[in-house]
Amino acid sequence: MSKQPERVVSEAIDRLVGLRLKDPHALLGIHPDDAGVVVRTYRPEAERVELVPEFGTRIPMKERRGGVFEARIDGTTEAFTYLLDVAYRGGATFTVRDPYCFTPTIGEQDLHFAGEGRHERLWERLGAHPTLHTGVGGVSFAVWAPTASSVSVVGDFNHWDGRLHPMRAMGASGIWELFVPDVGEGCRYKFEVHPAHGGPPLLKADPFAFRTEVPPATASVVHDLRHFRWGDDAWVTGRDAADLARRPISIYEVHLSSWRRLVEEGNRPLTYREVAPALAEYVERLGFTHVELLPISEHPYGGSWGYQISSYYAPTARFGHPDDVRYLIDYLHQRGIGVLVDWVPGHFPRDDFALARFDGTALYEHADPRQGEHPDWGTLIFNYGRNEVRNFLIANALFWIEEYHVDGLRVDAVASMLYLDYSRAQGEWIPNRFGGRENEEAIGFLRELNDTVHKKHPGVCMVAEESTAWPRVSRPTSEGGLGFTFKWNMGWMHDTLRYFSKDPIYRRHHHRDMTFGMLYAFSEQFMLPLSHDEVVHGKGSLWQRMPGDPWQKHANLRALYAWMWAYPGKKLLFMGGEIAQSNEWDHSKSLDWHLLDHEHHRGVQSLVGDLNRLYRAAPALFEVDGEPAGFQWLQADAADANVLAFVRRSRDSQSHLVCVGNFAPAPRYNYRVGCPRVSAYAEVVNSDSGYYGGSGTGNAGKVWAEPIPWDGQPASIELTLPPLGVLWLAPD
Repeated sequence: MSKQPERVVSEAIDRLVGLRLKDPHALLGIHPDDAGVVVRTYRPEAERVELVPEFGTRIPMKERRGGVFEARIDGTTEAFTYLLDVAYRGGATFTVRDPYCFTPTIGEQDLHFAGEGRHERLWERLGAHPTLHTGVGGVSFAVWAPTASSVSVVGDFNHWDGRLHPMRAMGASGIWELFVPDVGEGCRYKFEVHPAHGGPPLLKADPFAFRTEVPPATASVVHDLRHFRWGDDAWVTGRDAADLARRPISIYEVHLSSWRRLVEEGNRPLTYREVAPALAEYVERLGFTHVELLPISEHPYGGSWGYQISSYYAPTARFGHPDDVRYLIDYLHQRGIGVLVDWVPGHFPRDDFALARFDGTALYEHADPRQGEHPDWGTLIFNYGRNEVRNFLIANALFWIEEYHVDGLRVDAVASMLYLDYSRAQGEWIPNRFGGRENEEAIGFLRELNDTVHKKHPGVCMVAEESTAWPRVSRPTSEGGLGFTFKWNMGWMHDTLRYFSKDPIYRRHHHRDMTFGMLYAFSEQFMLPLSHDEVVHGKGSLWQRMPGDPWQKHANLRALYAWMWAYPGKKLLFMGGEIAQSNEWDHSKSLDWHLLDHEHHRGVQSLVGDLNRLYRAAPALFEVDGEPAGFQWLQADAADANVLAFVRRSRDSQSHLVCVGNFAPAPRYNYRVGCPRVSAYAEVVNSDSGYYGGSGTGNAGKVWAEPIPWDGQPASIELTLPPLGVLWLAPD
């Protein structure tokens, strides 16, 4: 290797000192040439620097200018390892390894796949990774900032001084890399990004950070994912073999911060490790199959409930360490409980320390506010057409599945992604290439996301919160669908809650709200959501939304749940609904657990537990949720009586269950309902049972179906229908 021309070296020093050098390794570190070896280091404000080669001779280094020191050793052209002794004013001296004598930790293949947006394990290359590099321990840092003039890593290890650790640009990839020796876990850091257009540097948290400081602090924290030892192998193996459409799924939706708080300790939330046994015991006792956690990725503002994420690869530090989250999930799995998490690829906040204008340009978001800004939430929208952004999000989905063993992702605000004119007036949005309102880039992203997840993890559940009539959301992409496993049935939710909120005297005029859903019930694989969104923003709790006096409110709520659990579709209930929470949800407070001191609230909780257990034991209630063969109306037109009845059937039609709802406040005696066979039937659920706090009106013991055709069935039963009550009847 020939000696670098002095002009080239001098220009590189100028760019380095001005923080504009894209390849500091070409100047700094050890460089053999024809005459020997030259070693350079950048130590601004140092008084003296000595080179300490492996062969032991201390060599004073000469300052060129601006803190760049240089030493030449003639007679050898072989590279060698060395240390640097650095002395500062006041007598402080440090012996350090030089980061600029290490080769890159990212290979060409990684750069190639990242550039194409096909690096499915991108989190293993970008971010901060404790590693052993050529026998030396340290951390490999890497970040994507393609238009930056330079990027430095700053942190506890260099007094947050961006001059000390400038990174190298890896060709045209836009990725910057640096191995920093003798740095380890727990170290705080950020990236100091110098925009190409000039101006002050940007201090940015790592988009791929695995751990963060506790908000409101915003630094990233070095974390090694390799330490935790899982104990849920049997669970994961069984999950990946599951046919979710034909399994019972009943989800308890939880906001960790407000599920249960320790009032005696300043109203603090439970930590991840504290909540694990309490939540597992509670969910197991009530019979739910899964827990769904509102977003647990790090977010700056707790009042967003986690829906404005700043660190997509880090669980929030509010409740503990990343391995504590894994402990929680592992604990639930070992108790037979699945875990879904809310996932938010639709938008991100504008906070200066996070993704917004990451390298001084619109990098993760669209530059044009008509495409890149959310009018409703004041947030930014991902640029789904950019390979690297799409890769960032798809790898993130796989990250939570593979590194945290989550069993599913509920994808938030899908409708806002699908439509270019979502919440926008004419002139505030840009049509697609065909002049339409469909967001082709977002559609392509969602299809790629679901195909990738299902190919690698066929038993993982991908759920869309999608509130429009977009077709085939839960159909395979090969059939023109979006590829989700399930879609939230928002239409059913709105119609059903509207009906139940009416005074019974008016319900006959709203009977269609309870029957209309069957016109589209089998167009998708649906999930029935009574989610957190229905108990906030002045809507009141579900209990508050029921009409009548307190007794009637409880009766209506019990009837709603019994109706919902029998209706086609997987189930989701937000925490507090199972105890008839009487106040609207407040994210800063615990649920009102004291309500369970009262009989009627305990009754609702007991009913939910029984509904879950019976649901899981009855194939007729879950095997063919998405097929017309699993459902048949018995009475859909008895509006004047406020009565509805249907039958559910199993996949092989060998088992069935009859559901009858009387949504009037008066009992109905000798009321005839058709049924599929002449047989004895057991009243397996009566939401008006005295055990649940009801009046106890119903049908004691067995009832007999007579060979009297009725409701299009060969047999029928004469029943006593309880007031504001729902019955489930199963053949003996």
